[in-house]
Amino acid sequence: MAQLHPAEPLSRTDAHELFVQTRAMTGRLAAPLAPEDMMLQSMEDASPAKWHLAHTTWFFEEFILKVHQPGYRSPDDRFAFLFNSYYVQAGPRHTRSRRGLVSRPGVQAVLDYRAHVDAALSGLLDRTDAPEVTALVELGCHHEMQHQELLVTDLLHGFSFNPLLPTYRDPEPMPVTAEVPLTFTQHPGGLVEIGHAGGDFAYDCEGPRHRCWLDPYRIANRPVTNRDWIAFIEDGGYATPTLWLMEGWAVREREGWDCPLYWWQQDGAWWTYTLRGPQPVNLDAPVCHVSYYEADAYARWAEARLPTEAEWEVAFRDRPISGNFLESGALRPLPGGGPWGDVWEWTQSSFSPYPGFRPPEGALGEYNGKFMVNQQVLRGGSCATPRLQMRPTYRTFFYPHQRWQMLGLRLAREA
Repeated sequence: MAQLHPAEPLSRTDAHELFVQTRAMTGRLAAPLAPEDMMLQSMEDASPAKWHLAHTTWFFEEFILKVHQPGYRSPDDRFAFLFNSYYVQAGPRHTRSRRGLVSRPGVQAVLDYRAHVDAALSGLLDRTDAPEVTALVELGCHHEMQHQELLVTDLLHGFSFNPLLPTYRDPEPMPVTAEVPLTFTQHPGGLVEIGHAGGDFAYDCEGPRHRCWLDPYRIANRPVTNRDWIAFIEDGGYATPTLWLMEGWAVREREGWDCPLYWWQQDGAWWTYTLRGPQPVNLDAPVCHVSYYEADAYARWAEARLPTEAEWEVAFRDRPISGNFLESGALRPLPGGGPWGDVWEWTQSSFSPYPGFRPPEGALGEYNGKFMVNQQVLRGGSCATPRLQMRPTYRTFFYPHQRWQMLGLRLAREA
């Protein structure tokens, strides 16, 4: 999970403040959960909340304390095996699909592990302001922010199998809003630069900054809404193979898709399951939990297409980054938002290296480069993304069939 080297590494005071803030947010996310909740692993793509708490702690221990804190001792050397994710160079790992079977160490032991590492790292920052240490702390905090998002979306998926449809946060009514007409903004294209230019934090896959050519294009003023999606359903969008990529149609048939994940019909109306419990689908909120295959089929039905990631970045990089992020507490898309927050937006761009990309040496170079195949880029962040994670060049990526994240779409057309 490598970082482009910032021009000015964080001071140890700023690094410590970011560390405390990040760890506290994870603690608040876990606080409402019972020990049984923390064990849920509903599929291989998801991980138990307890594992997220432990893995993010292992990251600080493995890459900072074991290297830069002389005499550091882990509470349990076996944690390195249990809580490594896929860093091959960091050693052997427990099988990903069986994380939910690790009932011991218990939740309290994991919380004690977090406290042990927090104290050790705080002590290290009291003694050093070495740029290599503060840069790694910043990286570890951004890594933990990514797991905060995964923690809540994995929990939603796990809770969705409970017939009681439990609530993580108290139910809250959706705001009453009016439909926003769909319009398109013209962009001239031409030779543009995209990607991170350095100077502050970014992941390695966001650079190098490079030039690319864009033909003139138009991009929608808002994401596709639930109202739009219901029209797609009612017009037979899920039953028309000519709208779908061949592979997407095969997945739709195999999985029986006929609506977004967590939707069902009740008394003639569409409902959805959220972290605030079951709720009627809000017609004017962005549609959520749709795969790339569904997004691509919808765009074709709407006589449009998905934007490329370069088109998306150029269209919105000058817009202030404010919106419905994790800190709002909504934990679901809300109507009327801009390009930032609410839902990640699929692009038609594959997750591949930018020209000149080179993964760094060592285990921290494994995070992005080795995943650059068969995945699609999404932009903009979601209602589960920490605000501090977001910047105009941020690229997240998922496989085309995945739906459990807060995934939506925005349309584009040729000029």
